[in-house]
Amino acid sequence: MKITIIYDNTGWKKGLIADWGFSCLVEAHDRSILFDAGGNGKILLDNMHKLGINARSITDIFISHGHFDHIGGLSAFLNENNAVTLYAPLSFRGVKNVKQLVYVSEPARLADGIYSTGELEHIEQIMAIETDKGLVLIAGCSHPDMENIFRSAGQFGSIYGIAGGLHGFDRFDMFSSLGLICPTHCTRHTDEIKRRYPEKYIQGGAGQTLFI
Repeated sequence: MKITIIYDNTGWKKGLIADWGFSCLVEAHDRSILFDAGGNGKILLDNMHKLGINARSITDIFISHGHFDHIGGLSAFLNENNAVTLYAPLSFRGVKNVKQLVYVSEPARLADGIYSTGELEHIEQIMAIETDKGLVLIAGCSHPDMENIFRSAGQFGSIYGIAGGLHGFDRFDMFSSLGLICPTHCTRHTDEIKRRYPEKYIQGGAGQTLFI
């Protein structure tokens, strides 16, 4: 499994544009999944180009929730490649110009080794990817309570790691059993997570790549 952060508030790789929002490319189980689309289409596509990511190679799009910093680049991306299956929470409407649109309300297997928690607390779905080490969760902002996220994802297997926005999460003990933590985007307590779990912590930023 490979995760490439395309869009984030901070930069990891020189030459990429940092901007408020989040998007990453998840390559796993013979799929190439764009997770969220950042806040600005020009920045999204420019960063993809600099990272050597061909928009037409994307097979699926997973939208965590409908806040603009996660969907602002979607229409620009679909202008480049609309031959994709897009998985959206029920609360996100107005999607056009896409080959297949799938609304996800309940926990579900989307494809081999790829799962959704379903739309939790009427705002956000989290993606879970099966790896040899356990499930890796990809979160847009973690608006729902982390207990709900872990409970929903946990029905598909043991949770190994989490990457993405963690918002105001501060129940740090919940991460003690994880093997990987990569806070990005809206995470308020990045420094504390790094201090408590230095051996598990991976810094985010546009251009960062995780191999799991």
